[in-house]
Amino acid sequence: MNVKTVGVVGGGTMGAGIAQVFAVSGHEVILQDIADGALDAARARIRKSLERFVAKGKVEAPAAEAAMNRLTCAGDLDAVASCDFVVEAVAENVGIKKDIFAHLDRICRPGVILGSNTSSISITVLAAATSRPEHVIGMHFMNPVPLMKLVEVIR
Repeated sequence: MNVKTVGVVGGGTMGAGIAQVFAVSGHEVILQDIADGALDAARARIRKSLERFVAKGKVEAPAAEAAMNRLTCAGDLDAVASCDFVVEAVAENVGIKKDIFAHLDRICRPGVILGSNTSSISITVLAAATSRPEHVIGMHFMNPVPLMKLVEVIR
């Protein structure tokens, strides 16, 4: 599968970091959160992080700006329906996560991988909320995501 567009559900610290890493890597990113304030804060956090990378010579200024241009923010979960890959990064609440996975299962086309950044909830439990458990994975990113080159993947 060729992943061009990545959806990230949750604009908190982890979601913003995940969105930044995918955008810097050349992917179009749709960062979704139900709170407009969270999206504004996430965009500002990503911009500030990229500015630090530029100042330290780790990222060229044009590449940082290109990454920001690949980032779209959305308040409606349906905005990630066209994504090739979706990562959920909301609070560690099994009920909320299961609701999100059930919704993603309904709106995302078959074959799209659905990932969760959970560190404590069973991936099997989240996968059971979908009709595609074989396409649900855990992706435990380490904080801060843009600095940590490690992600634990759980099938």
